[in-house]
This record gives sequence, structure tokens and C-alpha cells, in this order.
Amino acid sequence: MPGPYDYDLFTIGAGSGGVAGSRRAASYGAKVAIAEDWRIGGTCVLRGCVPKKLLIYGAHFAHEMEDARGYGWTVEGRLDWGKLIAAKNRETDRLEGIYKSLLSGAGVEAILGRARIVGPNAVEVAGRTVTAKYILLATGGRPERPDIPGIEHSITSNEALDLVEFPRRVIIVGGGYIAVEFAGIFRAAGASVQIFIRGEKILRGFDDDVRDHLTAELLKQGIEIHAGANVARIERVKTGDRIVLSDGRAHEADCIMYATGRTPNTHDLGLEAVGVHTDKSGGIPVDEWQCTTVPGIYAIGDVTNRVNLTPVAIAEGRAVAETLFNSNPTAMDHSDIPSAVFSQPPVGTVGISEGDAVRLYGADGTDVYKATFRPMKHTISGRDERTMMKLVVESSTGRVRGVHMVGADAPEIIQGIAIAVRAGLAKRDFDRTVAIHPTAAEEFVLMREKLKR
Repeated sequence: MPGPYDYDLFTIGAGSGGVAGSRRAASYGAKVAIAEDWRIGGTCVLRGCVPKKLLIYGAHFAHEMEDARGYGWTVEGRLDWGKLIAAKNRETDRLEGIYKSLLSGAGVEAILGRARIVGPNAVEVAGRTVTAKYILLATGGRPERPDIPGIEHSITSNEALDLVEFPRRVIIVGGGYIAVEFAGIFRAAGASVQIFIRGEKILRGFDDDVRDHLTAELLKQGIEIHAGANVARIERVKTGDRIVLSDGRAHEADCIMYATGRTPNTHDLGLEAVGVHTDKSGGIPVDEWQCTTVPGIYAIGDVTNRVNLTPVAIAEGRAVAETLFNSNPTAMDHSDIPSAVFSQPPVGTVGISEGDAVRLYGADGTDVYKATFRPMKHTISGRDERTMMKLVVESSTGRVRGVHMVGADAPEIIQGIAIAVRAGLAKRDFDRTVAIHPTAAEEFVLMREKLKR
């Protein structure tokens, strides 16, 4: 469509990625509008990372109080779940207000309403049609549940964040990061928790030592993990809800949560009408510049179903703004992206797994260094929890290709280590670094013995 346009950029979806891209574009003088059909802030701020982390903090005080007794403190406490949820809601409300202020302060017009693309440069929203030189899709994703009998009796992570009453018996179906994170929340808060997975291990896609070590730690906490389990149906009974497996076994709980994956929010966006392609998962394929199959229409974040992490969506959104409005063509580099699982204990990881390294370099071309130990804190607290740390090294170059950790503060530690991996540092650079003692992180520069498989 020839100009002039109502806007230089029209963003659909006011989550972290959409807001970041819109603000960056506006800072370069672009006229920008952003549409959102729910609340400003998106999944991470309102239905994901932030509220989940707040619940993790709240539930983890149970561990802190238990550990304090070993240090001589007399501590008694009981969790008021309702107060925790109310406190979480106050914080997310505050953050939504901040996001609104950031948009208005940047000169971005926020429009509440569901937006649909009705032309290569046209969007229908809030009862009117507007035009834009560029359209940015940042609609994110949503929890997905299988179509089985009784699935309406289950909840997803969305509802789990707003449970009014605390469930004493919880079943979680799924073994990904969302599943193990909520398992830790519910267990620490006092519930009995069972995890049901179709495969043999939790955290598919992670390094096997990470998967095995976290499994052992979850079992120590009393979380039951049922592998090779296929749920056939859910039944509502007088004493709760019950899952029935394909082999006929049944398990009952007060709350059944499904965490079996997320799907991109591409339904009813008008994509087909203008020729924007989607893949089998519903995700939107894009090129290195985040452009879809239609020139001028871009997509970022979870809706592309590539690396579904908030900081990635933010970086992609800013890259689009740099490319389109700052004469600075910027392509997002998806290699060596650090990530965390806020389980209890948490996981931090960057780079490739040992399995990936063996496939790339061969078993003889891969060196592995691994340490497991009891953290100093627990020598007095008495908690039976061990930390695992691991380096995956390319033998021919000595370059550290992957770093993995399960244990207290793993995400905080891995964030710093990620800089070293990203910079291409070698194992000898780790070895030459002086340790900070006494810390857990020092083990990353002290490991000398290669693991023999």
C-alpha cells in the first residue's frame, strides 16, 4: 500500500518483546502504535517469569526456615497462600503501570483491543482500520493442553498463578521447565506433588547430567516422578480429580496441572489472508531480519516458536527497530544463549550439552569436567542437597562450549559464565582465573580432572 501511513510501525502484542521494539523504534523518531487485547506487559510480567519467580521466593522460605534451625535459630512459620497471591498481584499491577508509563513516555500510542491484519499495511483494531508502513507481530504463546476426555478439569500455569485456595495434593503432567518449577513451588509450600511424563526423564533437551541430578534432588524432597506415563482421561470424583493412565492405573489429586508445552498465538490474526506463512506448530517462520513471508510484516519472540525466552524476544524486537529505523541492519544471533530453570534447586546453563558435543566433535574430541559437592551452607543446616557443575570442552581448541549447573544461585552464576562462553574463552582461561573462596562458583575455575566415560 502506498503511503502516507497512519503509523510507521504498528505492533500487535504488548509483551516484553513488543514493548521493547516499539520503544526503540519510537526513540528513532518513528510514529508507533501498539495493540494489546489483555493487559500491558504480556506473559513474562503478568503470567510467567515474574509472578512465578515471586511464588518461588515465597514458597522457598520453607527451606530457609528449615535450614535456619541448623544454625541455632528457633523458627516457626505457616504460609498464608492467599496473602502470597495478593502480594504477587500487587507487584504485577505495579509492573503493568510501569510498562504503560514506559510506552507513553516513549511516545508510543497504546490501543486496547484485539488487532487483526487486514492487508499488507493495514490493521483492524478497536473498531477502526489503521495503516502502517511496517507491522510487527509480538503476540507470544499460550499453554497447550491435549484433547482428552475430562481435560476441562485441569489447569495450566495461567490458572496456577491465581489459585485462591492452596491444593494439598497436586498432579503435574509434563516434565519441562514449567512443570518442575511449579512442582518446587507446590512442594515447598506443603503439598504432595506427583509429576507424570511420557518419556524417561524430565527436562528434555537439557544436558543428561542436569536432568539426572535434578531428578535426584526432586526425589529427595518427596516429589514423585512417574516416567512412561500416558494420561488417557481425567475424571472428577467426590474427593477430587483423578487421572487415568492408558494402562488403567489411576491417581487422585486436588489439582491437576498440565504443563505439556506452549503454542504460538497466531489464531485469528488474519495471517492467511495476507500470505503470512505458519509452520506445523502455528509458529511464524522468519528470516535473519525477523521478516515473515510478507515483506514489511515482521515477527519476534514466542510467536516464532524458536528460542522462547523473554530476553530473546526483547533483543529481537530491538533488532527490528535498529534495522528499520536506525540504518543499522541487525540480525539476532541465537547461539550460546544462557537460560535458567527456577526449580528447587535451580538450573543454569549456557552453550551445548555433552551429547551435542559428542555429536559435533566425537567422543574423542570432547572433554568433560564435572564436580558434585555438598554446599558449605548445608554442612551445618543438614539439608541433603548437592550441587552439580559441568564444563563441556572441544578438545582440539580447548574452547569451553557448554557450562551447566544445578544448585543454589545457578542462574546468577551462569549469567557471568555466559560472557566467557560467548567470548570463546578456553579451558586454560578458566584455569588461569583466581578463585573467590569460599564460594560455589569457584569450582568452575578449579576443575582439573577430565571425566572418563
